[in-house]
Amino acid sequence: MEGLVPSQDTTPMDTEPSNAIKLLHLVFLSTCWGMQIWVTFVAGFVMGSHLPRHTYGSIQRQLFPYYFHIGSACAFLNLTLFAMYHPSELLSDEQTTQIIVFFVCVAASVLNTQWFGPVTSDIVAEMHLVERSHGLGQEVGLSTSKSCRELRATNPSYRQLSQQFSLYHALSSLCNLCCVACNGLSLYYLAARLSAL
Repeated sequence: MEGLVPSQDTTPMDTEPSNAIKLLHLVFLSTCWGMQIWVTFVAGFVMGSHLPRHTYGSIQRQLFPYYFHIGSACAFLNLTLFAMYHPSELLSDEQTTQIIVFFVCVAASVLNTQWFGPVTSDIVAEMHLVERSHGLGQEVGLSTSKSCRELRATNPSYRQLSQQFSLYHALSSLCNLCCVACNGLSLYYLAARLSAL
């Protein structure tokens, strides 16, 4: 027993990932962030200001499940790839922060995919049914029309749907912006480590 030395093979190593793994990580991160920037800051505003409200809502209800699932998959794969090459025993403070950022992004993405996004879409569909029964929904633009405000004032069930929509849409938007910020921080983390452009 006296001559036994602990095996060096059991110690985790901070190994350098292959170029293929680095490329995958960059593809997942940049794809997700680019998609988020486009959907959040360009497509939504352009469609919302040029399409009838119900058409815009219908398109969003069809696109958002894809958007949320792709975002969740990219966030999970980024966390997984990063964690595989950064064992917890060897994490620096920056790497620990990066793991936390990836984990927050996964959590916010999954919340949006599984809960806030679908609930918001369902509420919008119910609101559209009520609006359609009152001849509303074909006005262009995101601002609420006077007719919709009047409907909210006179129809308690529509008012309740409107309040629920405001809450879940705000929570969904908050999760989305959290993911945009997380992916922006992750891209900054990668850019700070580039030795050349």
